[in-house]
Amino acid sequence: MIPESPVDAVDPQGLIARLKRHTSPLAPIPTEQQPRLWRLPHIRALLFDVYGTLFISASGDIGTSDIEAHGRALGQVMEALKITVDHNTAVRAATTLVQAIIRTHEQLKDQGRTYPEVDIRTIFLEVLGYLRSKGVVLEESSRQFCEILAVEYECRINPTWPMPGLADTLQCLRERGNLLGIVSNAQFYTPLLFPAHLDQTLESLGFDPDLCVWSYRHLEAKPSPNLFRRALEALQRRGIEPAQVLYVGNDRINDVWPAAQSGMRTALFAGDRRSFRPRREDLRGRDMREDVVLTEFSQLLEVLDAD
Repeated sequence: MIPESPVDAVDPQGLIARLKRHTSPLAPIPTEQQPRLWRLPHIRALLFDVYGTLFISASGDIGTSDIEAHGRALGQVMEALKITVDHNTAVRAATTLVQAIIRTHEQLKDQGRTYPEVDIRTIFLEVLGYLRSKGVVLEESSRQFCEILAVEYECRINPTWPMPGLADTLQCLRERGNLLGIVSNAQFYTPLLFPAHLDQTLESLGFDPDLCVWSYRHLEAKPSPNLFRRALEALQRRGIEPAQVLYVGNDRINDVWPAAQSGMRTALFAGDRRSFRPRREDLRGRDMREDVVLTEFSQLLEVLDAD
């Protein structure tokens, strides 16, 4: 059982240092979407997606089809950690990684999860097992080592950077008294992006740990309504109803659709072409209209009442 804490890595400070070493600035690529800004009164809490919303995500949407790209990234990780692996073995290890994710998804679907998620650490344990079977010399296979592998790999396959205006906007929201939370498809390293990029913890930025729901902890991903339900139940214990909550995300189906179904107000974030997912052709959203469309993160302050 993974403990319900803001960060559950073995050595979070060491992983934050690794994230920092690989960090370089990214700029959002403008979309063709026009903002649609309406005043949304009576909002008391905001819930956010992370990748493509709070942070620029260089890969946009991480896929599993480009095995060569995954193999290159894994080979670079092995080289950085001074583990001798040839290119073909790295590609086959990447294939093991992708197949383990697909197999785990299928197993979880058999258990009744419509939108399954993995804890990437268990996947990297399988990768290490494959490498050992091929004679690759590995000094350790601990959970901490799997976390190092996962972070080094993520930095190469999906570089991130804060959205422009993120820190200032969060500060304004916090000063206005808004409660802040997260409902995100994520892994154990996702909460570490905040101190790595902003030199502040989630809590110091104003996020309430009780209102942060990370998919890997529940082995369930968005658009599952269960993730949104968990956050809403925590808010309702504080007297906040769904209609007083604004959910902000870059994917119309994974973010806006389930949030709207849960009774929340919704903001579609169209701030970066790499990660913007309007998905107008998806029939699940045919009867849905997001409340506002944002093209800059700071526009949140325009649509919310200051008092």
